[in-house]
Amino acid sequence: MTTAFGARQMAGPSTDLHYYLVHDGAGGPEGLLVEEFLLAVDHSCVGLVSAGWHRAQGRWSDASATSRRVRVDPALWARVTPAGRAGAATLYRSLCGADLPGETALRACFGVPCVPPSPPLLLHRPEATPGFRETRVYRILFVGALTHGGLAALGEGWRMPVTGDLGEPGVRVLGTVRRRLGRDAFRWELRRVAAGAAWGLDVTCDLAGGRDEAVGVLLRGLTTQVRQQGLIPVTVDRFR
Repeated sequence: MTTAFGARQMAGPSTDLHYYLVHDGAGGPEGLLVEEFLLAVDHSCVGLVSAGWHRAQGRWSDASATSRRVRVDPALWARVTPAGRAGAATLYRSLCGADLPGETALRACFGVPCVPPSPPLLLHRPEATPGFRETRVYRILFVGALTHGGLAALGEGWRMPVTGDLGEPGVRVLGTVRRRLGRDAFRWELRRVAAGAAWGLDVTCDLAGGRDEAVGVLLRGLTTQVRQQGLIPVTVDRFR
């Protein structure tokens, strides 16, 4: 299926900051986690910064260590729920009776990224798909549990035929989407990775012109849409 779409229609609305509701072991509200991916000029991820607010402490502080733990500790990521800014603001007001700080103020609480920006590691030869000036391949990596309802929502939102059985661990690719924007072509696959321990969107961008803004809009929008189904983004790697 190939359809002409505008970049924002293709990916949907997105925000640079990612908000998470943090719950205690019993499921009660405990605090907030706010994160931002640091991106290279080619839109791949080169770092992650974050701030957290805990009701017991009553203040915002650097939460880089917590963000790293969320990506590797299933017990912790089960206590973290992706949310939009409106949902985060509602929880914050319910816990402390104040308005959620603006994004500039939240960024002031971020710590220094643990890894300095570096050029992407390109693992394949740079030849472009015939008929295009440049071909790029990215992987947006996620952790968490994708539900049948979440898969159905992604399929509907992307107009993606679901071609794999979510209940069958041996199935790797669950669906493929193709879109065109002007002379550029985009394709992404939703797949299991890391022996089923994580999820990936493998995004191929065939660029005909000299601009790549649509690539960034697409990658951010896809990340937002998958977050809305409860998965937590880990990184955006570029392989080509």
